[in-house]
Amino acid sequence: MGGVLGGFATIAAVVGLGILVGHVKLVDAKGQRTLSLLAFYVASPALLVTVLADSDPAEVFSTHLVATVVGVGAAVLVVAAVAVRRGWDLGSSVVASLCSAYVNAGNLGIPVAAYALGDAALVAPTLLLQLLVLQPLALTLLDVDRSPGRLPIAKVLTRPLTNPLTIGTGAGVLLAVADVRLPQPIHDPLALVGGMAVPAMLIAYGVALRLGPLPGRGVRPRALVAVVGIKMLLQPLAAYTAGRFLLDMDGHDLFAVTLLSALPTAQNVFVVATRYDRAVLLARDAIFVSTVLAAPAAVVIAALLS
Repeated sequence: MGGVLGGFATIAAVVGLGILVGHVKLVDAKGQRTLSLLAFYVASPALLVTVLADSDPAEVFSTHLVATVVGVGAAVLVVAAVAVRRGWDLGSSVVASLCSAYVNAGNLGIPVAAYALGDAALVAPTLLLQLLVLQPLALTLLDVDRSPGRLPIAKVLTRPLTNPLTIGTGAGVLLAVADVRLPQPIHDPLALVGGMAVPAMLIAYGVALRLGPLPGRGVRPRALVAVVGIKMLLQPLAAYTAGRFLLDMDGHDLFAVTLLSALPTAQNVFVVATRYDRAVLLARDAIFVSTVLAAPAAVVIAALLS
């Protein structure tokens, strides 16, 4: 449990730094957007290449993946139903779905898997599912939403191939499948730039917290409660149910898939929302509230399943 709490403490410290630099006006709103875009277009793709190149693609085909898919699918379907009922536009619906289903598997999931679960590889199925399926699909829909006219089907299908995050993901997976090691003169600069991704996301998020409306203000409370409730309750419950009753998982494996599904909304959802200017405050507040709730949720899950 120390790994879980340590991961949350690290995130809180860097977000706090963002709040501080926003408070002293070292970074203004334009600077915050620049940080977000730099993370989206430059640092995150570099990070994805280096991280995924060292992963084992075979690990994605596992019972952990199936349970994770069920959790994500349940969350997305419920958000879609809520969005249709309340008349949300496509872009806002996509961002809300990400808030409810896209977990912080990178800068929080990796330390949680390594230190709380004892095996960093346990988070690989979640990472690959999000990076290869959920993220490209969401970005394609957001591109369609931002397009001034109706996009031809060929452009819709090829849009993910022009997105920097998808390109970084695809390159990393191809290197892993081919078992190719990047030469050091290429790997080291990529790793150096990629190391900027998570801090840039967290600092930009902290600046947005300081300069924007306080969490819970500027966004409809019912929408915030809905997406956070789906994220922190429905997604882990669906993953647990699938693991326990459909896949006959138990013990450590069942605990792992449930705990990882209960991770908070990832910070890069805020980066995506900022990039496409859709439901930015909802993304910001969902990340904040789910992160606050994630530590108590982890303690409860550990007490019930350990």
